[in-house]
Amino acid sequence: MSSSDRQSLVRPPAADQPVSLAQRVVGLMQRIGLRFEDAAVERHFVETFVHGSLRWTQAAMLLGAMTYAGYTFWDWVLYPEVVPTTLAIRGGTALVVLLPLTALIAFARNWTEPILLLYCVIPGCVLPFIYLVLPSGFTFASAGMIIVILFVSTMLPLRVGSLLVFCVTTWLAFAFVEWLAPSLPSGLGFINHFLIGNAYLLSLYAVGAREYRARRLFETTEALRRETARAEASLQALQATQAHLVQAEKLASLGQLVAGVAHEVSTPLGLALTTSTTMQGDVQGLSQMVGSGQVRRSELVRGIGRLEQGLQLTWQSLHRASEMIHTFKQVAVDQANEQQETFELQGWLGATFDKLKPLLARRGLAVDISVPPGVLLHSFPGALGQVMGILAFNAAEHGYPNGAGGVFTVTATQPDPATVRIVCADRGVGITPELRDRIFDPFFTTSRDTGSAGLGLHIAFNLVVSTLGGTIELIEQESGAAFAIELPTNRAGTPAATHLS
Repeated sequence: MSSSDRQSLVRPPAADQPVSLAQRVVGLMQRIGLRFEDAAVERHFVETFVHGSLRWTQAAMLLGAMTYAGYTFWDWVLYPEVVPTTLAIRGGTALVVLLPLTALIAFARNWTEPILLLYCVIPGCVLPFIYLVLPSGFTFASAGMIIVILFVSTMLPLRVGSLLVFCVTTWLAFAFVEWLAPSLPSGLGFINHFLIGNAYLLSLYAVGAREYRARRLFETTEALRRETARAEASLQALQATQAHLVQAEKLASLGQLVAGVAHEVSTPLGLALTTSTTMQGDVQGLSQMVGSGQVRRSELVRGIGRLEQGLQLTWQSLHRASEMIHTFKQVAVDQANEQQETFELQGWLGATFDKLKPLLARRGLAVDISVPPGVLLHSFPGALGQVMGILAFNAAEHGYPNGAGGVFTVTATQPDPATVRIVCADRGVGITPELRDRIFDPFFTTSRDTGSAGLGLHIAFNLVVSTLGGTIELIEQESGAAFAIELPTNRAGTPAATHLS
């Protein structure tokens, strides 16, 4: 809050309303930046400023009580005959006032400022009476008062208002006790009041500057806290939106899978239905022939042969449909499986792409696998299967657009016993240089007009890094796009995040 903003918050009272002294003081404090216009903000600041370091404040108060009583040592060095009196005054003040207030401040947090004010005012008003019993009188009085002022202004969390009360009361007490003194050297009173007055002014300035900086820091901290809260709320909203879009992408992928499954299964089921309908007609014809009593051997043999052929074709069609359903079910089960397994990479890749071939063939994509035998992985086959599927379908859709068709190659090598490197590549249109750094970003796609959400490669990246514990990167090649995946042969522990289907 700038000074102009603070001044604008100080609204002048109506002309017909008298302005009290308290209102004038509050307005002045607001204009110079030592008070907030909002009462709730002011209370929060006071709570933070006064109570923020209560243990350190108690430590300072304990030190002050010990120091106040400890100055009796110097009385003993200079004037041993008055030590009983000064010890009674100093020690009594420390034991009866300062130490109890030090303990009380921990149990009366709402009264912290009044307690601190009493802690400062009482010893400050008592101190001048000690100079009445010292043989030196008020010769060293200004030094003693300045030490008290220095302690109060630097060691305790007083605000300017409380310090001003301390200054006025202790100065009046000093002047009153000085008036009670039997006699003073010429000019000593002026010197004492001049030095003590300067100490008061300097302490007021120092405490005011400290409070001003504390208020500006408080404003900055509160603004930062509000901005952080807004940023966190925005981040949560963004994460919720991202989760919603990811879910939408998953549903869209599920819709495509269902459509593909329906298309693949409908062909053998339709053939079985057509064949069964034809067989039903043949059975009815044979039944009528038998019922009429005119049965020819040749027609009976021909009818039974047609039925055998129909049953064979129906069985083959239903068996084909059953195999497809089992295959698609196995793909879904594998991708939902989070259990670590040990599997041989060559055979596993062959079985995985055999399951995906019907869907990939519809897009004109052929798969060429070149993997040496005997490469064992102990990892999450479901997640790896998802990555392979995402890269294959990404090649079919973006590498060979408009159903152009092509080859998707999968090669694997083992640079060392602990690592497997899998390269998935196509010879399609490739990825332009300006897009290469963004392909793994969420929601980045060049085919949004066709319904792509841009999450495929982002999901693949998360699966490889979080679930499989490896790396994936786009590598250079003459044409098309190639992705290099490096995986540990033994994935230890559980995946860092649940993979997305």
